Amino acid sequence: MRILVVDDDPHIRETLKRYLTYEGYRVDLAEDGRQALNGMATEPADLVVLDVGLPDMDGLEVCRRIREADDVPIIMLTARGTLEDKVDGLDSGADDYITKPFEPEELSARIRALLRRKTPQSQALRFGPIILDPAARQVTVDDRQVDLSSKEFDLLELMMRHPRQVLTRETFYDRIWGYDFSGESNILEVYIRYLRSKLEPVGAARYIQTVRGVGYVLRDD
Repeated sequence: MRILVVDDDPHIRETLKRYLTYEGYRVDLAEDGRQALNGMATEPADLVVLDVGLPDMDGLEVCRRIREADDVPIIMLTARGTLEDKVDGLDSGADDYITKPFEPEELSARIRALLRRKTPQSQALRFGPIILDPAARQVTVDDRQVDLSSKEFDLLELMMRHPRQVLTRETFYDRIWGYDFSGESNILEVYIRYLRSKLEPVGAARYIQTVRGVGYVLRDD
């Protein structure tokens, strides 16, 4: 699981990175709202820990923008502890709210609770005429079954879990292969071509679109 920590205090960022990494999470850091939004657009996280008092953009606005594009769990982490502040945070789309100072153990417990409540990974995913069943590892398009290899299925599932978000080459390599290929590798392009060739006969190849110099996105425009 990947966690994005957004806080303008470098001590808090590094403390949470060390602690959450020790807990087994992969941790990315952002020091302001713009970095957070860019990070979510290029490499979506599984959960966001978000400070309210950011230097460039209010954390509530960052939360609203993330929520417009993704249902990722969001924990507000802030020194603003009044009831009104908590209501504002939850109304902006946050799932939980922790006030500073805090204990890392409490934050970790709340992270575990939110991740348990996420949409079950076995639930069928839909995008246009495409239906992907993670439990059965089956894909249908307009009720016609499409036979995919393991890697082709994983690629399509990743895109369907983050529809309309541009995913970078690095994200695909990290999530599907688990490590970085050399800059000369074209294995991702090869598998995308395989996937398109199998979706094309049933009319769904056009949904996988190339973003030149960045990666790929699943969209219908």
